[in-house]
Amino acid sequence: MRKRYRGVIGVAAMASAVALVVTGCTRGGDTNTGEDGEAAASPGITDDSITFGITSPLTGPTAGPGNCTVDGALAYFGAKNAEGGIEFGDGKTRTVEIKAYDDTYDPQKALANFQQMVAEGVFAAGIGLGTPTNRAWRDAAIDEEIPQVLVMTGDPLFSNREESPWQLGLVATYPQEGEAFGQLLADSGEEHKVAILSQNDDYGEGYVEGFKNAVEGADNIEIVGELTYEATDTSVDGQLTELAASGADVFFNAMSITPLVISALQKAQQLGWNPSWFLPSNTSSPTAILEPGGGAAFPGIYTVAFSEAAASPAFQESEEGQAFMAALGEYTNQDGIPGFPHCVWSWIGAATLEQAFQNMEEPTRESFMDALLNISDFDAPFMLPGAEIDTTIDGIPAVSTVVVQKYNGKGYDTVENFG
Repeated sequence: MRKRYRGVIGVAAMASAVALVVTGCTRGGDTNTGEDGEAAASPGITDDSITFGITSPLTGPTAGPGNCTVDGALAYFGAKNAEGGIEFGDGKTRTVEIKAYDDTYDPQKALANFQQMVAEGVFAAGIGLGTPTNRAWRDAAIDEEIPQVLVMTGDPLFSNREESPWQLGLVATYPQEGEAFGQLLADSGEEHKVAILSQNDDYGEGYVEGFKNAVEGADNIEIVGELTYEATDTSVDGQLTELAASGADVFFNAMSITPLVISALQKAQQLGWNPSWFLPSNTSSPTAILEPGGGAAFPGIYTVAFSEAAASPAFQESEEGQAFMAALGEYTNQDGIPGFPHCVWSWIGAATLEQAFQNMEEPTRESFMDALLNISDFDAPFMLPGAEIDTTIDGIPAVSTVVVQKYNGKGYDTVENFG
């Protein structure tokens, strides 16, 4: 049986109009009612449409995955709108408008984008990429009682119901990913020396925390070097040189900046250091990262996944995959097969939003959150066997389980054993 890993820890660029608009009440306060006694609609929703905002890095070093977080949703709702829209739980059919804002992976810009969303009256926001950027407007979203949902960060904070009552993460948490790889390594029974390079923030700390928890007490695993880098750094050559001298045969590389991951792969080869690698799910793209970085030179590159890869032949040949590619081509600027998994993740996020829309019985933010946090056994498109969507578990994001995969020279295969 395939191993599954469930975590226990828990100015703006307007994209194409795919119409949808909503207006709200508060989750904790009194619910406003209209003249007919029904709940008054929250801002951003009408009888015909609802508006959803996404702030993500559309330019800069993380623009590749950042644009994908918007494009998957644009494509999904573009196709749904063309079919006539989505029937909501209150019986009304609405189209969905996505408003996209560029934050360049800058927290201050992300906060400014959220403030602009409020001014423009979006119903809810989310899906966008980044831990520091999503954290930058989390408090403001809570204060404004505006849903910040299905965000693409593995920060467990966004799935903590008490601390983040208007939030929900989409992808697996960073500790969940780190723990999955650490468990695979510890279960190998072989002796391994591990070097760690991590981003000096909650992103990197989460991965390292999960990994260390998994290998704690494993006599066959020794951590022989551990360094950090800043997300604003332009090079990690110094860290690679120092870690290469550690004699490690496994490199746990918790990095989120695409160009730095590529340069790290290249630098390791220049140094003659060829360990097995662990890469986070968001920086493990075969075409965008491993091919230019020369990933085939290493004995094994591992990552954690929950979705199918758009580049795989099975995906491209399936009816769902062809519909995905057609929608991307029609409603976004993506040219050909996307190089980052975030386009597929965003499509999954959009499908999860649709489930919440179909179940919200009132046109309010409170009703939306209640519906979103009660999705279970949802067979979302493109989910891998062994991974699942379940939004009902406090402390766990929508993606509640993941699998470990190994690079095969072109894509990834799910594995149960290290080596």
